[in-house]
Amino acid sequence: MTRGTEHPKTTGNVFADIGLPQAEEHLVKAKLVYKIDLLLRERGLKQTEAARLFGVRQPDVSKMLRGDFRQFSVERLLRFLVALGQDVEIVVKPHREKSATAGLHVV
Repeated sequence: MTRGTEHPKTTGNVFADIGLPQAEEHLVKAKLVYKIDLLLRERGLKQTEAARLFGVRQPDVSKMLRGDFRQFSVERLLRFLVALGQDVEIVVKPHREKSATAGLHVV
């Protein structure tokens, strides 16, 4: 990499950066899947066990964990987290930052 080379600016959302429609929803899903993956690893759960717990097929769990999560809604991913013993809290509050638009966030 050479000094002085300019890099494209990022929005902080790779899905928006590559021009995907509904980029914000894709980012939220990706963050939820990341949390699901962390929990599965922490507990040493196999994909077949996770599939049974979530009420889906093992190949679907595999696809989800590899980043192909289009078939799962945000709500369904939240239900997977609940099945893993997590409390899910949804907070709605006024947007205060004038420089940006309101949005969805996973913490």
